[in-house]
Amino acid sequence: MIFIRTFVSWFIRAGSGFLCRIERKPLAKVPERGPLILAINHIGSLEVPLFAAFLQPRRTIALAKIETWNNTLMGWLFDLWEAVPIRRGEFDLEAIRRCLIVLKAGSMLVVAPEGTRSYHGRLQRGQPGISLIALRSGSPILPIVHWGGEHFGATLRHFRRTDFRIRVGIPFTLDARGQKVTREIRQEMADEIMYQLAVIMPEEYRGEYQDCDPPPTKYLRFS
Repeated sequence: MIFIRTFVSWFIRAGSGFLCRIERKPLAKVPERGPLILAINHIGSLEVPLFAAFLQPRRTIALAKIETWNNTLMGWLFDLWEAVPIRRGEFDLEAIRRCLIVLKAGSMLVVAPEGTRSYHGRLQRGQPGISLIALRSGSPILPIVHWGGEHFGATLRHFRRTDFRIRVGIPFTLDARGQKVTREIRQEMADEIMYQLAVIMPEEYRGEYQDCDPPPTKYLRFS
């Protein structure tokens, strides 16, 4: 299984390098060890395979909607990468439990707080699930954003390579400041996480989080 995963990751790196100009240098900021939640924006189908491939050899496991497994090929790929299936729109306790196991093992967990693809690249409202995982695990969160992939189909039709830009932010942890953590507070935390994505993106991609100067940090604790 490890050999197959390594080969598939190599194939994705080689193929994406042919089809895209990927700005890989910022990924050097990702820590090489220790539990970590990668909070990413969710544009389309490119980002999770690319991050899983380019962050090798670190064990990188993503949350993915359970409907992904309805597609035989995608289900096989996500099983290969040990992805955690989640039922969107409900409190999926089993998915949260598996995420905590991933982080306890010292691996990286990729979470897209928006919960669904935007296709256009502009940030959508974050969902509170990431806050619960971060609080229960105590793991740091590292914001990573990307853009350009939304043009992949158009550039491919014109036989051009897609510019895939990446930026990496500053890691932080969540701190409830002694308050009882209600769903409302988890949503506030999720919004603060999304603002950390917004501040490292070009203005035209900030979407729901345009008012990020300065971003709210009430529940964030920076190293």
